[in-house]
Amino acid sequence: MYRYDEFDAQIVRDRVEQFRGQVARRLSGELKEDEFKPLRLQNGVYLQLHAYMLRIAIPYGQLSPRQMRKLAKVARDYDRGYGHFTTRQNIQFNWVALKDIPDVLAELAEVEMHAIQTSGNCIRNVTSDHYAGATKDEIMDPRPWCEIIRQWSTFHPEFAFLPRKFKIAVTAAEHDRAAIKVHDIGLHMRQRGDEVGFEVWVGGGQGRTPHIAAKVSDFVPEGQLLDYLEAIMRVYNRFGRRDNKYKARIKILVSETGEEDFRKLVEDEFAAQRDAEKIDLPQAEIERIHAYFAPPALADATETSKAFEDLKANDPAFARWSRTNLHPHKVDGYTTVTVSLKPNGVATGDATDAQMMVVADLAETYGHDDIRVTHAQNLVLPHVALDDLPKVYEELKAAGLATPNEGLISDMIVCPGLDYCNLANARSIPVGMAIQEAFSDPDDQEDIGKFHINISGCINACGHHHVGHVGILGVDRKGEEYYQITLGGRADEKARIGDIAGPGLKADEVPAALKRIVERYRELRTSKDEHFIETFEREGMEPFKDSIYATD
Repeated sequence: MYRYDEFDAQIVRDRVEQFRGQVARRLSGELKEDEFKPLRLQNGVYLQLHAYMLRIAIPYGQLSPRQMRKLAKVARDYDRGYGHFTTRQNIQFNWVALKDIPDVLAELAEVEMHAIQTSGNCIRNVTSDHYAGATKDEIMDPRPWCEIIRQWSTFHPEFAFLPRKFKIAVTAAEHDRAAIKVHDIGLHMRQRGDEVGFEVWVGGGQGRTPHIAAKVSDFVPEGQLLDYLEAIMRVYNRFGRRDNKYKARIKILVSETGEEDFRKLVEDEFAAQRDAEKIDLPQAEIERIHAYFAPPALADATETSKAFEDLKANDPAFARWSRTNLHPHKVDGYTTVTVSLKPNGVATGDATDAQMMVVADLAETYGHDDIRVTHAQNLVLPHVALDDLPKVYEELKAAGLATPNEGLISDMIVCPGLDYCNLANARSIPVGMAIQEAFSDPDDQEDIGKFHINISGCINACGHHHVGHVGILGVDRKGEEYYQITLGGRADEKARIGDIAGPGLKADEVPAALKRIVERYRELRTSKDEHFIETFEREGMEPFKDSIYATD
């Protein structure tokens, strides 16, 4: 992973001390909240329902054990003993006192972490495939380019005050785990002969007006990528709406301009760049950054492991976990482990300080010092030898981190909702927990198979309900919470926005409605290998809509 150089370190230290002075002026009353707001947002500090919240950047979702231990320390010393991992591969602390935030940022700087550009109308944390560098289905590791984009975008003077926030995701695998088509810019790495480049998607997003991105270019060579991104950003900066924040995202510009006309605006801007404006990215610099992401030196291992196979044969719980939470590794004898943060009765994405320490220790002992945060609010150990899995599993199980549900119905994306967020209309966490309880039988979950439920507490869609196989949106109706159901969404390479099924349901009606959806799916699927989304796409909305509103 990338390491700070002396310039990075100095920039972050200076930023911390600058913010320390701003916090002191706010606490003394010299700065009013409306004056302080733009300053705190530039440092990842939000004012939520009950307290300030600090969002910390985890670029492309990668952490070292040293960094994870620091996050555990922040949770223990400054918060209430836990942190919340997000769909943007960041972490949030919901209860840090404002007076302590400069100290927290100073401690984070010691381990090359910060909260810069995790909020505000700027280019946010660049995200990627959480299996990057380990998975068999990628053409190459996309993380070096995530880092190049991070360096280019950080404090970029043209893009510090965009019409609205801006999100970029990069993937290099055929199966899209980075949800690039619902990002402002999505980049899919491609190879043409010996040349590496990027398929470019622009204008994806969710919220009150969800859109799937438009393909703007089939192939931008890697040496031209930053110039091409700069052309897109300049078009957005020039033509993006600033008079209405609900119409300010680039998705609205692409939609209202039209795909062809928007593509022409970008191509014209790209062609108009003078030589002096172009970004000189020497091949030596590209290679230097790539070197930071060299794969770990994995010891020779056989394709199978006797210890692994014996435990699978003798421990049904371990066998189940192995079926659901392991992903094929590009090197024989290794696997990628999903550490589920979705146990029954716990808010999605939450991890205690003790659990963070366990994951840090496992990464250091068995995982080549590598930890990832996923788009679905879980953690990943990307490089684990099959021989070490029995020990890894036992330690995860002891820490409450061995829930066998990756990709199954209880592995939900859930926003904090009205329990924390002052923008929310409804509570998300209790609804998610009720669904987990309704589908708590592991055999039942495995029989259902891949099934993505996403829950948002308001139309801002932080729970990504638009692209869940089943999406649940909390709405307020005359002071009472209702939950609107959408069906058929997906965030992968076949991305689509889900369709609204009908009127909203009361909170206590949602689990039973999902039970009926699942039973209808079981009736209609052609085999247990056919996933819910495949059945839905074949059968359409009507049979499932009928099941939602059926009376028992």
